[in-house]
Amino acid sequence: MTDREIYLARAAEAHDAADAATLDNVRERCLRSEEAWMLMADRAERTEKMRATLIAAKAAAAENSGKNG
Repeated sequence: MTDREIYLARAAEAHDAADAATLDNVRERCLRSEEAWMLMADRAERTEKMRATLIAAKAAAAENSGKNG
């Protein structure tokens, strides 16, 4: 399970807790928690994409240096 998947699962848990909350302050706290988990999931997704791009660039560079060497 990736970090992003974990964060999305936690966001879903916070959303469910907000739906089940009977007190306004508890509901608001859960919704803030959901928002924070979603932001972390977004950051994790960007990180995964950047990492994949970097790995691809390094592989291409290695392949090119092998052809030139």
